[in-house]
Amino acid sequence: MNELTEKIIKNLSFYSKKALIQYRNFHYLLKPVTLIKPIFVVGCSRAGTTLIYKTFSQSKHIGSLNKETHDFWAELHPLTERFWNSHAIEQTFASAIDKSKVSKYFYTQTGQTRVVDKNNQNGLSIPYLYQLFPDAHFIFIKRNAGDNIDSLIHGWGKSNEFATWSKNLTETIAIEQGKYQQWCFFLAEGWRHLTKASIEQVCAFQYRTMNEAILVAKTLIPQHQWHEVAYETLINQPVLEFEKLFQACNLPFDEAMKKHCAAVLETPYNTFSEIRVDKWKDGSNQEKISAILPTLADISLQLGY
Repeated sequence: MNELTEKIIKNLSFYSKKALIQYRNFHYLLKPVTLIKPIFVVGCSRAGTTLIYKTFSQSKHIGSLNKETHDFWAELHPLTERFWNSHAIEQTFASAIDKSKVSKYFYTQTGQTRVVDKNNQNGLSIPYLYQLFPDAHFIFIKRNAGDNIDSLIHGWGKSNEFATWSKNLTETIAIEQGKYQQWCFFLAEGWRHLTKASIEQVCAFQYRTMNEAILVAKTLIPQHQWHEVAYETLINQPVLEFEKLFQACNLPFDEAMKKHCAAVLETPYNTFSEIRVDKWKDGSNQEKISAILPTLADISLQLGY
């Protein structure tokens, strides 16, 4: 394929997609639709949420934007509304208007009324999401504290990827004596006390606050709409665990999906190093993590570790 042909194909694809979105917008005005049983993937950043999201996005039976949607949710309810205190969208913010906006956005972008969604902050907003869509399914992926914090620390070194939203923070960030100057991943209540902390303290705070918020929200969700998986189990037997998740969400798990899941770890999504368990123990952050892990014994126990 020569360069001109490739350019023509890309242009045709771009304008075709744009035309489809415009058509769906017109269709929505004539006959509004509501999302049905949307699937929200939740978990701490760097816990494996992308692995689940991208795998579910392969299904032809569900719509996906195939990208993180934090910009959409941030525009719907800007952090300034909450004085930059937390990415959590409170349950009281849920309204018929929000439900309509969310449904329209995902329908016009995907053409589907059932979708899968994932971003770094959704785990803090489960009560809000459940209020909007009482038939929603939630997939919670958890990961052992050592490996999760190790990956968070590495992620904090990639501010151009994980801190693009935080450029307007008014607080001065000087974590690890100024090594990290942009806040990464998400804000949770109490983050301002850590603007000059060590990186392991910040990452332990994020691990705790996100998982605690999810475990509290879990009590609100009907059992048949809540699906939990450990990262360690998922990477050990991906076909079996994904099949369980698909069936729990009432989605077909056909031969194409089985084949995809069998090879899913061969081309990992957004990983920093090889996929294995307990890799923090021989990594560059071993001392930092060993020092902070005792402070997370209670939440680790609650998570089943």
